Amino acid sequence: MIRVLLADDHLLIRDALVLLLDTEPGIEVVADVGRGDEAVERALALKPDVAVLDLDMPGLDGLAAAERLARDLPGCQVVIVTAHGRPGNLRRAMSAGVRGFLGKDAPGARLAQVIRQVAGGARYIDPQLAADALAAEECPLTPRELDTLRAAADGAPVARIARALGLSEGTVRNYLSAAVTKLGVDNRHAAVRAARDLGWL
Repeated sequence: MIRVLLADDHLLIRDALVLLLDTEPGIEVVADVGRGDEAVERALALKPDVAVLDLDMPGLDGLAAAERLARDLPGCQVVIVTAHGRPGNLRRAMSAGVRGFLGKDAPGARLAQVIRQVAGGARYIDPQLAADALAAEECPLTPRELDTLRAAADGAPVARIARALGLSEGTVRNYLSAAVTKLGVDNRHAAVRAARDLGWL
C-alpha cells in the first residue's frame, strides 16, 4: 500500500483528489491539508511514502515544503502538481529533489500513475514542461544580483538590504540597477516578480 499525503489550498480540488485516489487500488490517502507548513508537519508525523504538493500554497509553497521534506524525511517522495508550469519552477523542483512534476491540466488517472512511479523509485516530468525547460534561457543574473533581489523581495529599503548582505548602499543600488536592466523591467519590484516567474528566485 502506497501511503499518500495531499496538500492543496483549494478545498474543492483537494477533496476531488482524495476521492479520485481512494478509488485506486494500492493507494491510501493518510492526510490532506491546505498549507505547506501543515504538509511538512503532518508528513513528519505520519511518514507517508509520497507527498503530493500544490506549488502555490500559504505557509510554505510546494517547493519550500519539498526542500524541507528532502532534508527531514528523505524517504518521502514528492510530486508537485501545479497550474503554473513555468520552466524555472521545474528547475527549482528538480534541485529540491522532487520526483514528479505534473500540470493540473493532466488527466485525473495520470496522478495515480505518477504516484506509483515515484513510489517505485522512478521520476515523472510532464513532457511539455520538460521541453519548455530545455528551451528556456539561462539566468543572466549573477549570484550577488540574485541575493540582492531576494533581500528586496519584501520591499525592504536599500539601507536594510545593505546591512543584511554586508554591502554598501551604493553597491546594493548597483546590483538592483543591473538586475532591472538585464531583465528589461522598470524597477526592482518588477525585477523581483520577473525573476520569480522565471524560477530564478
